[in-house]
Amino acid sequence: MPTVGVKRDLLFNALGNTYTDDEFQKLCFQFGLELDEVTTEQQMIAKEQGVEQTQGASDEILYKIDIPANRYDLLCLEGLVTGLSVFLEKIPVPCYKAVKPKNVQRITMKKACLQVRGHLVAAVLRNVTITQSAYDSFIDLQDKLHQNIGRKRSLVSIGTHDLDTIKGPFIYDAKPPHDIKFKPLNQDKEYTGQEIMDLYAHHAQLKQYLPIIKDSPVYPIIYDQNGVVLSLPPIINSDHSKITLKTKNIFIECTATDLTKAKIAVDTLVCAFSEYCSSKHEVEVVEVVYPNGTVSDSPDLKYRTEKISSKRATNYVGIHQSSEDVARLLSKMSLKTEVLNNDDLQVQIPPTRHDVIHACDIYEDVAIGYGYNNIKKTVPHTPSIGKEFPLNKLTDQLREAMANAGFTEALTFSLCSREDVADKLGHDIKKLPVVHISNPKTLEFQVGRTTLLSGLLKTIVANRKMPLPMKLFEISDVILKDPKAEVGARNERRLCVVYYNKMARFELVHGVLDRIMHILEVPWHSNKDDEGYHLRPLEDPTFFPHRCAEVVAYGKIIGKIGTLHPDVLNKFGLTIPCTSLEINIEPFL
Repeated sequence: MPTVGVKRDLLFNALGNTYTDDEFQKLCFQFGLELDEVTTEQQMIAKEQGVEQTQGASDEILYKIDIPANRYDLLCLEGLVTGLSVFLEKIPVPCYKAVKPKNVQRITMKKACLQVRGHLVAAVLRNVTITQSAYDSFIDLQDKLHQNIGRKRSLVSIGTHDLDTIKGPFIYDAKPPHDIKFKPLNQDKEYTGQEIMDLYAHHAQLKQYLPIIKDSPVYPIIYDQNGVVLSLPPIINSDHSKITLKTKNIFIECTATDLTKAKIAVDTLVCAFSEYCSSKHEVEVVEVVYPNGTVSDSPDLKYRTEKISSKRATNYVGIHQSSEDVARLLSKMSLKTEVLNNDDLQVQIPPTRHDVIHACDIYEDVAIGYGYNNIKKTVPHTPSIGKEFPLNKLTDQLREAMANAGFTEALTFSLCSREDVADKLGHDIKKLPVVHISNPKTLEFQVGRTTLLSGLLKTIVANRKMPLPMKLFEISDVILKDPKAEVGARNERRLCVVYYNKMARFELVHGVLDRIMHILEVPWHSNKDDEGYHLRPLEDPTFFPHRCAEVVAYGKIIGKIGTLHPDVLNKFGLTIPCTSLEINIEPFL
């Protein structure tokens, strides 16, 4: 959940009212927000740097407010003030307009851009009046959009420029790093694309964005008709077109790998700061020309309507309100609503509310507008008995049995590296039902685990100084690729046991299996597959030859038991024998 820091005095001045901390906290709760902390800039810096006093920091009171992750329109002071003012019914719901002038600005995307960032959205804010606080808020909102919906600029990157310092039409191209040269923001000389990468390699904020394009043969670049560079997205803007407090016209360009998220980001930004335009809530469109020749106006700022049932909405929430009252509650939440007849409502979804996707999102706003604390508690009309999920109940029972047998429970990561589930265990990853992470943060979290064994072996490695023997177990889910599943993958609850000592003690782990089956009331049958359980010889590269078997219960293979192969132990950094058992416990429900 993102947190927004706003100056208390500025907020109260914009709201036209003052509140005590408790009063404002209650207002936030009513609006679906949370006042997380009341602090000052001095206290924040002192807390971060671990010092008692700071010089130059402001002592103004700051409110740190937790914002729901889907409410991008509330991530700045301007959006927060607008939302609260509408909620308090001090102002009507704003009407945002995208206007197209005769001399419309145009930006053309070249085909080479499709190699790096293949989507583009743009806009212009005309005749703005910016104060220092508004400028700070503008930059802060960009950063929050980059971090949240932009996924640290990998999906969306916004550039803002002083339109009076550049001249359209603009060009969005992609060029080799050595062909790019301009003066980056707040620098005093020009750098090539490669030199910019070297310049910011150790920069506290910008270094995290460099890998997005660093290995690409071409870098995205935006420049005007005179060849003046505006920005090198998603890294940094040019110093030539930087915004200042004297800026009157702002050109906004947004490059992205996801067009939908780019439109949301630009809509959010321009709607919030069109407040400072001479014609409030008006945004000038820009013509975007795509490589295939298609021309589109950006931004859309489209309104859409949803038709809902007032009766259904109130039944879901559990309140009794007329259609007119429900319409008023939704209008308080910036969803302008009209009553069509006794039951039907027409709800207008503004371009600031991209979080409203389904009718249930509108019902939620009805509940917020009415007030959660005002909803009366009632006994459900249909009596029901809550009970534990059967799989979790079985898990807890087996967990207790394993602890009584002298084994220590471990809890390992659900994600691991490709080597952990394949190479180190002697398997080919192409033949395993592995779910791959598309954008892994580190090499340690590349895939979803298909076995609990590798996690327990890594636990032993991290605790090699502990006295022998090591007896560990884990009961948790593995992730298996499954084309038949709704999402293409499924979880499977397994029990894994490892015994690590100077002697392998296969019979000890076999005894654990017998104990588990005894608890589950599964009898031993060595000949009949469909009655009870038994072991069947198996050759598996993970295990020592002729020291491995598959566990068969009621005719189905549920797991493996055996002594691990020395090569497997060596790859995990272990030096003495280890025996393991891993079974699927779901068939016993």
